[in-house]
Amino acid sequence: MNSQAAVFEGTAREVHLRELSLPDLQSGETLVRVLGCTLCGSDLHSYEGHRKVPVPTVLGHEIVGEIISFGEGTPRIDLAGRELRIGDRVTWAIVANCGECFYCQRNLPQKCLQSVKYGHEAFRPGRELLGGLAEHCLLVRGTAIIRVPENLPLEVACPASCATSTVAAALEAAGELSGRTVGILGAGMLGLTVCAMSRTAGAAEVLCVDTNEARRAQAIAFGATHALTPDELANKVRELTDGHGLDILLEFTGSTPALENAWPLLRIGGRIVLVGAVFPGPPLSLVPEQIIRRQLTISGVHNYAPRHLAVAMSFLEHNQEKFPFASLVAAWRPLAETAEAFQVARESQAVRIGVRAET
Repeated sequence: MNSQAAVFEGTAREVHLRELSLPDLQSGETLVRVLGCTLCGSDLHSYEGHRKVPVPTVLGHEIVGEIISFGEGTPRIDLAGRELRIGDRVTWAIVANCGECFYCQRNLPQKCLQSVKYGHEAFRPGRELLGGLAEHCLLVRGTAIIRVPENLPLEVACPASCATSTVAAALEAAGELSGRTVGILGAGMLGLTVCAMSRTAGAAEVLCVDTNEARRAQAIAFGATHALTPDELANKVRELTDGHGLDILLEFTGSTPALENAWPLLRIGGRIVLVGAVFPGPPLSLVPEQIIRRQLTISGVHNYAPRHLAVAMSFLEHNQEKFPFASLVAAWRPLAETAEAFQVARESQAVRIGVRAET
C-alpha cells in the first residue's frame, strides 16, 4: 500500500506529488492517517529557499492524525496517561527523543542527539513519511503523543504541536505572569497565542507590537490590552508602569531592530525571552554593564519539551471558545494543491493555511 505525499527536493517553490510506500512498523512505532496539516512560517521559509532543510523531505509539522496501526510492543499511553486506540485523533511533539543522550538527561529532549524532527527529515529507506504534507505519517519510537479532544476542530488543534507548545515553553521561561506587564513583539500565530495565554495566566497588561494594522486588531481579540506600533511602545510602557518598565518581553519577530527598540524598556529585574530569530540575522547591540546593573535575564527558546505539548493541548481545550483560534486558518487546500497552498500563504495576510488529503 502506498501513500501520496508532496515532496520537497530542494528547489525553491517546488513540491512534487509522489507515491511513497507505507513503512513496516517497528517496535515503538505508530502509523497515522493525516487529517490536516497547517503551514508554519518555517515551512514557508524552507519552501522559499530561505532556510536549509535536508532533502528530499516531506515538510509540515503542525499535524493532526488518526491512528491506524501500532508496531508490536508500542506503548499505547499518551502524555496525559490515557489509553491510545485505533481511530483516536492525535497530535505529537515535533521532536522524537531517545531519553538517554547527553541533552535528554539534561532536560532538553528537543535537542536530543538521536532526534527525529517531523517535517525536517531527509528520506531514509522505510522512513520517508515523516512530515504532514502526506496522506500518512510514521510516528517513530520516542514520539510523545497526545489525544486531541473531540470538541477541538482541526483549525485549532493542528498548530498545537508547534506554535502553541512553543509559546508554552516561552512562558515557562518567562516566569510568573500574574499581575505582570508583558510586552510581545509580533502578532503572528505565536504572538497572538501568547497574548491569549498571558491573559489567561493573569497578566495585568499585555502590550502587543506589530507594524500591521490588521494584526494589531487581531491581537486585541486574543486578549492584548494594548496593540501598538513600534513608535507607540515606549510612551505606553512609561504610562502603564510609572516609568519602571516591562516585567517581561517576549520576542517573536526575528527582527533585530524590533528587539533593539524594545529591550531598553524592561524594568530592573526584567526578563527577555527570545523565540523568533530562528534564522541568521544582524547582531544585537547589548551593553553587558546594563544587563548586570539592571539584573536582566535573557532566555532563548527553540522548540519545546513534551510537557509543553500537554500544557498547550489543555489550554486549547479549555479556552478555544474565549479566543478565535479557529479563525486563524484562513483556508484549507487538498494535498494535490500543496504548491497553491504555499502560494496563498506567501501572498496573503493569512496567519495559517491548511492542507489535508480530503477537503
